[in-house]
Amino acid sequence: MSTINNLNPQRVFYYFEQLSAIPHGSGNMSAIAQYCVDFAINHNFKFVRDTANNVIIYKNATAGYEQSAPIILQGHLDMVCQKTPDCDIDFLKDGLQLYVDGDYIKAKDTTLGGDNGIAVAMVLAILESDNISHPPIEAVFTTDEEVGMIGARALDMRLLQGRRMINLDSETEDIVTVSCAGGSDFKANVPLVYTKRTGHTITIEIAGLKSGHSGVEINKNRVNANMIAGRVLNELKSNFDFSVISINGGDKSNAIPNRCVIILCVDNPDDICSFIDNYYKTVKNEISDREPQFKITTAVGAVGEHNVLNTEIKEKIIYTLLCAPNGVMEMSAEISGLVQTSLNLGVLITNTDSIVLHFALRSNKQSALIFLEQRLAAFFDNLNLKYETFGHYPPWEYKSDSYMCDLYCNVYNSIFGKKPRILAIHAGLECGVFAAGIKDFDCISIGPNLKDVHTVNERLSISSTASVYNLLIKILEKLK
Repeated sequence: MSTINNLNPQRVFYYFEQLSAIPHGSGNMSAIAQYCVDFAINHNFKFVRDTANNVIIYKNATAGYEQSAPIILQGHLDMVCQKTPDCDIDFLKDGLQLYVDGDYIKAKDTTLGGDNGIAVAMVLAILESDNISHPPIEAVFTTDEEVGMIGARALDMRLLQGRRMINLDSETEDIVTVSCAGGSDFKANVPLVYTKRTGHTITIEIAGLKSGHSGVEINKNRVNANMIAGRVLNELKSNFDFSVISINGGDKSNAIPNRCVIILCVDNPDDICSFIDNYYKTVKNEISDREPQFKITTAVGAVGEHNVLNTEIKEKIIYTLLCAPNGVMEMSAEISGLVQTSLNLGVLITNTDSIVLHFALRSNKQSALIFLEQRLAAFFDNLNLKYETFGHYPPWEYKSDSYMCDLYCNVYNSIFGKKPRILAIHAGLECGVFAAGIKDFDCISIGPNLKDVHTVNERLSISSTASVYNLLIKILEKLK
């Protein structure tokens, strides 16, 4: 394995290698936070380390910038830990094994942690340097971003004087991100009331759908397996007598479910299987252009006595799957192509005492997110079902007169001879948490080219890192 700290910009890659040697998966933040504290102490910088292991390092302005407004430079300390089946690394104790492959830095058999270690490395290199002109810097390193932005949500924003921020958690060099969605979780519970029924079981499996992230892919017309399950049950209801034993689809609220399994108890399994097969052909003809691998299969079990949902509960489940909102609710009127508000029924699970429906809600407008929660609440109130909302994180709303965006675009154009792409995303960034806590907040999110993040194929472009680092320095120089 070759080392990487002799690459240019040398100090950025030096610090990236130093950070990569420290275990820093989400939930394991103490050692890497201490590294940042030791850095601050060794360079005589004022710092704060809070109970969530967030670290803020303060550096005074360079000559000529003393009257300039502070700038916040921000990234997160944690990484997603994945490894190949034969990799023996213990993420709680071991560092990563980095190597260079052409223009890319990779980690042997593991995720790289370029998301977001390269942000921390770039900021440390800037803090260390005596040759970069800049206003006062507040370097903010947050923790446990990958598991719910826990550190950012715990951070006392009163520790920051800056109203302008550069977040370094984006993954494409020619994109500047200017808005992100906020979100919440909405979970409804349908209490189970069972009766007994004797008959054959039929297992209906809906599978082969593309799935995807409920923020990034929600606008790609990917079909939700739980919604298909509602269609199947509704068609059966109009033609046959059946009882539901269980229904289960999806395991993550923020992933569009690609599979749902329904188990029924029936008297006439052959007729029902034939009916489902014909209905499958109808639905496949409808969605095959966007879901070519979609399929519905059935399997008949032996006769027996089973606990089945009573009629009232069955009707509530079918009604919910037919009528509850799901998918894209509204597109942005400000940014072309941006989904503004959406929700995803990501988990439908039959427990011992209830069926749980777990939705992930998103919006780039706080008021729209609140209304979507109210809409779901009214829906389930009408069914006399209990629900809860939790996991709230605020949106970072688009600022049409952003000084930071204008400055970035002008500097980018002066260096590369073209404008960057301006992007708003329908997923979460820590910028939303900062925007909620800092008045008159103005922010951009940038970063070097990273590929296949959160997988063992993750890789960081060396040349792109150099470009973004030099661009960041030019931005700092312009912030007088």
